[in-house]
Order: sequence, then structure tokens, then C-alpha cells
Amino acid sequence: MVFTQRQYMFSHDLTDAETPDFDVVITGSGVAGLYTALCLDKGIRCAVLNKLGKEESNSIYAQGGVASVTLSSDSWQSHFSDTLTAGAGLCDEQAVKTLVTSGPDNIRQLMALGVQFDREKNGELAISTEGAHSINRILHCGGDATGYYIVEALIEAVSGRENITCFDNTALFDVLTDENGSVSGVVAQGSDGKYIVLRAPNVVIASGGIGRVYRNSTNAGSATGDGIAAAMRAGAAVGHMEFVQFHPTALIHPDNNMRYFLISEALRGEGAILRNRKWEPFLQNVHPMADLAPRDIVSRAIVNEMRKNDVPNVYLDITSRSREFLKNRFPVIYNECMKRGIDIAVNWIPVVPVQHYFMGGIKTDINGRTNIDGLYACGESACTGVHGANRLASNSLLECLVFGRRCAEDIGGKTAKQASDPALLCDASKTERALDFETYRSQIRNTMTKKGGIIRNETELTEAIALIKDFYTTLSETAIHSPSEAATLNMATVALDILEAAKARKKSVGAHYRSDDADKELII
Repeated sequence: MVFTQRQYMFSHDLTDAETPDFDVVITGSGVAGLYTALCLDKGIRCAVLNKLGKEESNSIYAQGGVASVTLSSDSWQSHFSDTLTAGAGLCDEQAVKTLVTSGPDNIRQLMALGVQFDREKNGELAISTEGAHSINRILHCGGDATGYYIVEALIEAVSGRENITCFDNTALFDVLTDENGSVSGVVAQGSDGKYIVLRAPNVVIASGGIGRVYRNSTNAGSATGDGIAAAMRAGAAVGHMEFVQFHPTALIHPDNNMRYFLISEALRGEGAILRNRKWEPFLQNVHPMADLAPRDIVSRAIVNEMRKNDVPNVYLDITSRSREFLKNRFPVIYNECMKRGIDIAVNWIPVVPVQHYFMGGIKTDINGRTNIDGLYACGESACTGVHGANRLASNSLLECLVFGRRCAEDIGGKTAKQASDPALLCDASKTERALDFETYRSQIRNTMTKKGGIIRNETELTEAIALIKDFYTTLSETAIHSPSEAATLNMATVALDILEAAKARKKSVGAHYRSDDADKELII
């Protein structure tokens, strides 16, 4: 979906709104947003917004770790090659080289900011492997709580920076531009319901992915594509929207917030085996790497097993490892499973594929720049091209670090300027309607899960596009009053673009799988 003219979701009176001035506004407080803020020069005034609090982001749930070359037996060339292979030929090679060569220095920077990576008894960094990596290169914290520990360290570092102001529980509505099309700030709404205009000549979208557009996802509740949709309304180009990654292994039942608990790929890196209801390991006949095959292949193989045997899940078997090992290496997974009555030292874990990561997003160059002057993006909101059609495991946190820092450095290298006034702040044509936004959100999620999920085809994509387009038309013409209402429109916006991109790509590649693809070699 391409917006032919500037659009706004916002349509209310801002006469009494606060209008603080900053040099940079960052939307999102996961690893990408916080690290970007910390990499800015201390003389740059920075605002960081988060929708549901600093401790609610996709980053904080990241279990596996950060992929980076640290061993003498490894090389950036090997990491580069593994990334290209996983990306199925659609990676931007310049971006990938930037990612893998910049990794070690950013790991050192994280350590300087207080991140404590796990170490062996001899003091060396503890390094593990995950699917599609040809060598051990995954660093982790707290066993399987890497994201949590990194975010906590970054939050602590941010609290000590006088130039950084955090706006907690503040939801982005729109990115503002001036009469020349350059960024002039954002309009947002706080938890008190009041609107605020943060004026700034630079805006960094680091608001995460689109997971909650699907019914089943490991993503935080904030992941409704808000930053991507706002950038699109401002005229930003997006790319690779059809590439949605489904993680093969999540616990079969969600928590009270409808978030599915991830069973990290690192378990398979430590010897876990996927088994069907007959106790048979089934990946060995699917791919040479068996249980460590790329995620899209493993996810489809699981779906095929479930359909073939008419069962709701398969099982992950890590009982070959001792209880002591599991408690120390995977404390979060071990304890969460025990809470649910699953002793992973002796029981198999019931798992199912769910939406996990988004390779698409706002198109950027290797410095995080978009096609709009002053608008940047990094992390899962951005499409740098490093992931291609399928993300290599644990490259996501690395992407947040590498390109977040490059955004900060590019902004720091600019000549300082003040934000200009926005050319248009609201759309008075919005209609007041009493819509059931919760039902709209549910219908969007059901449609995307059934027709835009792991396995796709022309007929279902066409049906889904027609339905979501109707939702989008109604929602975009309606006055939006709250973050939950805003999220509904944002979900419809990104869902429609995902479906249209999926329909346009006729051939299966990476995470995009068409069952009506005539190339039988790609069919599992």
C-alpha cells in the first residue's frame, strides 16, 4: 500500500497541548531505542517514548542471545555467509557486512554499559550455537534471559544521562513533517489521555515489530506496528513486508496477556530433538541440518506433521540433558515450564509454531536513514536488508545495536537545527463513530493467522486483502481517541501491506511460502 499524499491519524484540537523541543525523538524503548539514545552525544537533547512502559518490549523477551564473532576459530566471513544463506538470496550484502564486522565492537560497548554476558568457569565468554549457524557464536545473559538483562542494563544507563528524557506510557500517533516534507516531530498521547507534540528535526522509529497483528505470537503487547504505520502515513517507503518469521517452538498455550512463551532455538543448539506423536524425530528426513535447519523449514515441517496426524502440537525433547544443566543454562524456560506442570528434565515440551519476528519494515540505508529527511529507523521496525527473506537466529539484537549506533552517529554528524512547524497537524474529515475496536482487532488477527500465515495461497490472500481493506477504510475515516484505537488502525495498515506484498510475490522464498508455487523443489 502506497500513500499518494501525506496522511495523519490524528484529528483533535491541540490548543492546550505541551510542545517541548528536542533534537531527537526516539519511539520505542527496547534494545534498539535505548542503545540509540545512549550512543548519542551527551549534548544532544533526546526524548524516548514507550507505549506500555520501559520494561515491555520484544527485546525484553529475547531468550537466545546475540550473534557476534568472538572466537579465534570464527570469522566475520563465516557469519556473513551464514546470514546470506539463511536470507535465501535476498539479503543486502553491504548491510550484512556492516552488521557482522561491527558486531564485536558493539559487544564491547554493551559490556562497558554494564551488560554481564555469561562466562565459563575459566572466565571466558560462554558461547553457544543456534539453528543455521555453522559455528558457535551466540553470547547470552542469565542463560536464556539475554534480552531482559541487556534491557535492564540499558535502562540503568539511560537513567544516568541528563540529556535523555523518557516519556513512559506514551503512545505515538503520528510522525509530523513540515511543508518541505522534512521531519518536525511527533504527536503522542500520554496515559492521562492528554496529547503532546514533541518538536524535533530528527525522529528514530525503534518501536518494534508487528507480532500482535497475528493471533498467536511471542511478541509483547506493544508490537502492533505503530511506528511502521506512522512512518507510512508520513510517506516513508517500506520493504520486504511479506517476510514474517514464525518461530517453530512456543509453548502450546498463551499466558493471560495472550503472549506465547518462546522455547528458544538454543535448546536445539544444545541437543533438543523435535518428535511427533509416535516419538519419531522427523526433521532428519527434511533437511541436512535436521533440528538446526532454518526456522521457516522447521516451522513448515511441524505444520505438516500436525496436519498429517490431526494433532495440535509436536514435542521438543531435551531429556538427554541433566536437570542441573537445564536449570543453569535455561533457567527461565525451566521455571516457566515447571509452573505449567512440565518438567523438561523428564517430560517432552508441547510446542507449536507462532509468529515471532518481522524481516520487513521501513526501508533504510546502512545509517538508518529513510527516504524522508530527518526520519530514521532501526531494530525490528526497519528493513535494512540484513535478514533477506529469513532472519538468522540471534542476528536481531545485533541489528538493534549496530544500526542503532549508526543512526546516532549520523544524527550527531549533522549540523544542528531547530524543528520547523508541521505543515498539517490533523485531519478534520475524520468521523465520530462508536466502533467496536476490540472486535476489529480480533478479526484482523484471525484473518492474518488463517490466510496470511506460515503457508499462503492466491485465493486466501485475495480474500484476506478484501476483508482487511474494508476494515482499513472504515478505521482510517474514523476519529481515533486512544492508544488501543490507534493500534487497531495501525494493525490494519501493516496487515494490508503484508498481504499485498505476499500476493505480489508468487514464488516461495525464505519465510514466504506459497502452497500454489509451481516449483515443486520448494515444497516440503
